[in-house]
Amino acid sequence: MSFRIGQGYDVHPLVSGRRLVLGGEEIPFALGLDGFSDADVVLHALGDALLGALGQGDIGRHFPPGDARWQDADSVELLRMIFAMVAREGYRVVNCDITVIAEAPKLAPFSEAIRERIGQILELPVSDVSLKATTHEGLGTLGRGEGIAAWAVVLLASD
Repeated sequence: MSFRIGQGYDVHPLVSGRRLVLGGEEIPFALGLDGFSDADVVLHALGDALLGALGQGDIGRHFPPGDARWQDADSVELLRMIFAMVAREGYRVVNCDITVIAEAPKLAPFSEAIRERIGQILELPVSDVSLKATTHEGLGTLGRGEGIAAWAVVLLASD
């Protein structure tokens, strides 16, 4: 059996006039994340972790910003494409652990739906999808509520 670990990070600024999508779920909030795609930092960090575990670079390498094909792309679909790469390489996802850093909104009401969505995409039971949220304790741009960031770690295995 072979194992691979990957970690990913993503951050986007909050702006008015955009919807907020985290973990593939639309979150009711006055601001949304600015980015070329839907700017879902949760799925982007998770995609980077999967690609990193495969030694395949980052999400921008595979879905470059500025390429019209990915303008306003649904990050659920991008993650599905990345997961297909994992399977083609002969790996399966063992588990993932994601931390969201945001002053607001509170994610607790949405965490189970996000975990279920990620579990469906990665073909994992919800018990193997960990999602945590924390604040930045008022420090820096994240602490002032100017953006949202996410860290993700994954473990892949091949039999």
